[in-house]
Amino acid sequence: METRLLESFVALARAGSFTAAARALHLAQSTVTVQIRTLEKELGTPLFDRLPSGTVPTAAGLRLLTEAEAVLDAVARLRATASSWHGDAAGGTVAGQVTIGAADSLCASRLPSVIAALRRAHPGLEVHLNAVGTAAAMDGLRGGRLDLALVLEPEVTESDLLAHRIAELPLVYVAGPDHPLAGRTAGWEELARESFFVHEEGCSYSDRLVRALQGVPGTRPGITRFGSIDAARSCVAAGLGLTLLPQVTVEGQLADGRLAVVHGPEAPPVPVQLVRHRRRWVSPGARAVTEELTAAFADTSL
Repeated sequence: METRLLESFVALARAGSFTAAARALHLAQSTVTVQIRTLEKELGTPLFDRLPSGTVPTAAGLRLLTEAEAVLDAVARLRATASSWHGDAAGGTVAGQVTIGAADSLCASRLPSVIAALRRAHPGLEVHLNAVGTAAAMDGLRGGRLDLALVLEPEVTESDLLAHRIAELPLVYVAGPDHPLAGRTAGWEELARESFFVHEEGCSYSDRLVRALQGVPGTRPGITRFGSIDAARSCVAAGLGLTLLPQVTVEGQLADGRLAVVHGPEAPPVPVQLVRHRRRWVSPGARAVTEELTAAFADTSL
């Protein structure tokens, strides 16, 4: 049995549709369909019920899912064992590949310097960074597409995932330098009359802000969602409205005057959670990345 069949099976079980599974695997939908049919033929049993609402694992499929994940984890461990350690002669450096899923705001701020430090310390280690939301990060960990994830969430309660809070990021309201509220103090009623450019749905601090704005009686705040921090910052810098972002993502723009602080209602800092799958083996490369991430986020001077 080829492991690619199991990879497609796990992806489909997690995604719930052939379209979403194909997208996650970067394959054509027809390829995933053929692979699932091949696996069902090899095992002699249907693994999925194809329903109008989506694709749902059968009882046999559910039983197979845990075993399939274990096989894929074992394959990953085999590959990593063969290639990860150069040995003491090379100073204990590690090699191999580690894939991290992280919030867009972290990809645009802290993580490039962390990856650069890892490359200097471990030249044979390839670290791949994917900008993903929380839901996609969790799916990626379960499906084996991600080794580690950094999510901006107060808690991670899923029993199959192990999370460790490594930092808290202060949030700041910002506007363009010529906006009427730039440098001023504004309460909820005043803010709720403005346009806001915020991160996509599912971002914990953006969702909390939108709920607060929409809860102000007699107002209709303008809310525009973006999947990119850069897009939100650009709109705000052009004077089109305001946003709420981790301070680390706007420090450069505040320093050179492209953005200005708005002193709004208190916004609790957003926790940074480092997450991995509880049952998956942690490769030497993933351990090295974990140590570097923990140290980097503990250093508040960065």
